[in-house]
Amino acid sequence: QVQLVESGGGLVQAGDSLRLSCAASGRTFIAMGWFRQAPGKEREFVAAVRWSDSTYYQDSVKGRFTISRDSAKNTVYLQMNSLKPEDTAVYYCAAGTPLYTSRVKEYDYWGQGTPVTVSS
Repeated sequence: QVQLVESGGGLVQAGDSLRLSCAASGRTFIAMGWFRQAPGKEREFVAAVRWSDSTYYQDSVKGRFTISRDSAKNTVYLQMNSLKPEDTAVYYCAAGTPLYTSRVKEYDYWGQGTPVTVSS
């Protein structure tokens, strides 16, 4: 049974940092990614990493967020620095074999989400 378990969300102030973790069990994946969904908005791509270690980012987080993976632990991380109030959302881990890493529908498995709130 495949499970993705996220952790690391919380309430921080603008300019602070957080590190999200997503531990996968049951199998390994070609790619894992992070998406986020703010209240009243659609789920949007944040970052992804492929088995080859290629990484992809949404433009608004480039230079502030870093995605990485530990293949031995089957875990992916999202280091978020210089957080802004507009980063406030529920962050979801996703895994699968996406052709296009930024598309929600390309992922087969999802975590339960971890909330991130950035106060100004």
